[in-house]
Amino acid sequence: MDWQLFGLSFITVFLAEIGDKSQLAAIALGGSAKSPRAVFFGSVTALILASFLGVLAGGSLAQFLPTKLLKALAALGFTIMALRLLWPNQED
Repeated sequence: MDWQLFGLSFITVFLAEIGDKSQLAAIALGGSAKSPRAVFFGSVTALILASFLGVLAGGSLAQFLPTKLLKALAALGFTIMALRLLWPNQED
């Protein structure tokens, strides 16, 4: 196993998830649930599955698209999301 890649992946996802909607949902559910343990295991399972699907999608796309293009598309996607957060739709 590539431990450097493991550490980089862990830190990146951990920092990205702090304050994310999924964490806020887990906080809300954990605070109102009779079994916080069930909320924890449900949240962990969902994050594992979402990450697994993301890795599969990235691996599949990497077979057809050059790495530079994948990185550019990811950067473009994050830029669009950031701009939408800065300038939300006025109709909302």
